[in-house]
Amino acid sequence: MARSMWKGAISFGLVHIPVDMYPAVETKGLDLTMLDRRDFSPVGFKRYNKGNGKEVVWDDIVKGYEYEDGEYVVLSDEDLRRANPEATQTIDIQAFVDAGDVPLIYYDQPYYLAPGKGGAKVYALLRETLREAGKIGIAHVVIRVKQHLAALICVGDTIVLNTLRYPDEMRDAGELKIPSPNSKTAAVTVKELKMAMALVEGMSEDWAPAQYHDSYREDVLALVKKKIKAKETKTITQPEPEKEKRTTGKVIDLVALLQASLGKKPAKAAPEALDDDDDDDPPPRKSRKPADDEDSEDDQPLPRARKAAATSGARATAAKAAAKPAAKKAAAKSATKAPARKKAA
Repeated sequence: MARSMWKGAISFGLVHIPVDMYPAVETKGLDLTMLDRRDFSPVGFKRYNKGNGKEVVWDDIVKGYEYEDGEYVVLSDEDLRRANPEATQTIDIQAFVDAGDVPLIYYDQPYYLAPGKGGAKVYALLRETLREAGKIGIAHVVIRVKQHLAALICVGDTIVLNTLRYPDEMRDAGELKIPSPNSKTAAVTVKELKMAMALVEGMSEDWAPAQYHDSYREDVLALVKKKIKAKETKTITQPEPEKEKRTTGKVIDLVALLQASLGKKPAKAAPEALDDDDDDDPPPRKSRKPADDEDSEDDQPLPRARKAAATSGARATAAKAAAKPAAKKAAAKSATKAPARKKAA
């Protein structure tokens, strides 16, 4: 585990719990270096003085707040601490709420909290209280130079501080074209919903995070090894001619797509979920005769017996039609031959 990035205490009521804060996540992306394509040398960045253009080393850099154009108030780390010592050293719990009441979209960055010196007992007390009550603590905490809203959550035997976004940081989704449940163009039928539920049921399983991994990163690293082996480390791969763009048209038959999806991965509860009742089917079409069944003939194939009967009936009609000209021909022939026989007699 890395060194603690923050030391302070959790505070609620008169309770004071010394804790150390540690990063809970480690980002594993593709660490790509920018190169000059002319000689493949790394491209670097310099911190420079905008007044004289000279490079500035870290030890000569301080922070400042611009209060007027080009005028700054210098603020050291000690100034920032003294502005509000309690806020910079305390995770101040404001309230306890049900975890389900905080939408997931508000969660931002997780941190582990470990008990500081002498804080094991009271740390365990808060952890077990959160677990027993099924609550999370909503708190304020200052990390570096920003005060965060945060949630204290019991995860296993660890108390996790997850920073939350403030409501005014959330963008309004009202401008987006989101279909409403009562939309005429995006209305979902009972049959579609049943089939989608069957698909979800068939793909449901226990949460096993170890089975998920960054396959794209692995594929790129495999490509790196391949290029090294082929001695193509300096080869710049050019893009292929652009293929015809996929047209996004309307979904003609959503049920057919769901059926195809169910065929790929069998649903556990498919028979029960797909048991269509007469009441759940869409209303009959206007052109349908009253004597027709509730299920549309377009949606269901004809039974084999009916199909065979229809086929044999069609064949019989065709045979009769073909027999009529033949019979007429035969009659005409016998009519022409009859006088000749009489004359011979």
